[in-house]
Amino acid sequence: MMTSIPQQPAVEVENVAFRYGDRKALDGVSFEAQRGEVFGLLGPNGGGKTTLFRILSTLLPPAAGRARILGLDTAADPLEVRRRIGVVFQNQSLDRRLSVEENLRCQGNLFGLRGADLEGRIGDALGRTGLSDRRSDVVEALSGGLRRRAELAKALLHRPELLLLDEPSTGVDPGVRLDFWNHLQRLRREDGVTILLTTHLLDEAERCDRLAILDHGRLIAEGTPDQLKSRIGGDVISLATADAEGALKQIREEFGVEPTVVDSTVRFEHSNGAELIPTLMRTLSVPVSTVTVARPSLEDVFIRATGRRFGEGEEEIVGVVEQAR
Repeated sequence: MMTSIPQQPAVEVENVAFRYGDRKALDGVSFEAQRGEVFGLLGPNGGGKTTLFRILSTLLPPAAGRARILGLDTAADPLEVRRRIGVVFQNQSLDRRLSVEENLRCQGNLFGLRGADLEGRIGDALGRTGLSDRRSDVVEALSGGLRRRAELAKALLHRPELLLLDEPSTGVDPGVRLDFWNHLQRLRREDGVTILLTTHLLDEAERCDRLAILDHGRLIAEGTPDQLKSRIGGDVISLATADAEGALKQIREEFGVEPTVVDSTVRFEHSNGAELIPTLMRTLSVPVSTVTVARPSLEDVFIRATGRRFGEGEEEIVGVVEQAR
């Protein structure tokens, strides 16, 4: 009886570290992304996502540790890695003065594609991204959503096994974002493409199969969205009061839980928050202006790990390859 050999992960990151001067952009990050899944790198600006994306896309070598794409070391074999990945950067890489088709033809030439093979691939990439009727349109005349799809078509032209996307929904409205995600899911489902993306949008992270949450260059949590939220252990109760310290003390003594204060709001977890609210309000002697109870969210996962809300942090320092050498 033959035994199946486990497939090597699509992405392997082992103790990767990187610095910009005295600042740690990545501090020993490790995780794996499996083939055929949508894997998200979630974190606020300044968390290390962009630096890690640059390492995975071979633009930066890690200062320490190792990153492998489809079994290939990104620092030791960058050219072969580039042949097997498609990359969609946060900032537009299309030539705005050229048509969609002309942009794809230029991209194909960079990969050594010519003639009927290139024409066939252009038609295929446009079809898979719903742009067949836009092939002659000049890029600068396209909407933001269509430009993102054109970027995706460009990344798919050489039929990569892995797609890397940096903040793919930046600057587009929710309807366009949903349309773009439908295209990504179809690529994964029909073509078996593995997708790794960075995002600071919590609702976008919910669409991923698994997540690695980064903060200040450290990996603070990893798992499926449901697994991460299940670690909260119940409902999240939040209350606003002018006497946060008094509320902390009473909640701790009366209910045996350890509340925290985040942005002047007292927060704690309970297995059945809705049933607890009447008792909580009768027990507290401090003034309470609002109280809410909600199921755990990814933001709650971040708050538990860091003690602060998930939001825009300091802008990540943008390094260049020369700084890493």
